[in-house]
Amino acid sequence: MVKLGLIQTKSQSTNQKGIAQVSNILKKLGRTGTDVVCLPEQWLKNNEISDFDAEFSEFKKIAKEFSMTVIPGAFYEITKTKTSIVSPIIGPKGEIIGKQEKIHPFDYERDNVKPGKEAKIFDTACKFGVIICYDMVFPKVANTFVKKGAQVLFSPSRIVRRGIEPWQMYVQVRALENRIPILAANVENHRYGGNSLIIDLTENNKVMTTKIMKLNGECGTSKEFDLKKYEKSREIRFSDSNKFQ
Repeated sequence: MVKLGLIQTKSQSTNQKGIAQVSNILKKLGRTGTDVVCLPEQWLKNNEISDFDAEFSEFKKIAKEFSMTVIPGAFYEITKTKTSIVSPIIGPKGEIIGKQEKIHPFDYERDNVKPGKEAKIFDTACKFGVIICYDMVFPKVANTFVKKGAQVLFSPSRIVRRGIEPWQMYVQVRALENRIPILAANVENHRYGGNSLIIDLTENNKVMTTKIMKLNGECGTSKEFDLKKYEKSREIRFSDSNKFQ
């Protein structure tokens, strides 16, 4: 069993206030034995992060204290050669163990954000992939993560209120078609619509359906998963896929 969680955030006036507020929620999840927790995309006041180690030093301490993996969200990373949107991964020893780049920049992001080229698998309490917001729209992204060995998918997102309904559909469909649980975090404020999702799956007489848990307000929650229980159904589903053109 592995305990996986989400944090749904509200806006704060500064990065420091936002990180301090979320740190309290992180600690509560850590005390309950949460193994991996994910935050939304671009939930800070200033989402251009020049030094992830410095910006998330408090998160790193909490991760180490509770042997917890923390996905702080996804943010702009600007270097001399390119601008990317990346999700840093803080491992259970309190160090950044890698980063996942956003593969499909959305709308206005395409003007200056360079697309990522690789779906990376991280292996801490379980094997997981990180789907950043708009990447959820494209079936190949989730499918590639799963075929590379992901047992669960996390999705830092920032979805406006009018986009909540289709977003929820995308998340559920990706879970169903890949036979994998997905935890998708969203910002909640006057513009962004919250409704962060924990998608589990249940099977009855060869019919798979989704079990949905939604978050309300600024909060954190976690759920225990037996990630092995999806493997047989996933193997059958993938073996049923025929080549065609």
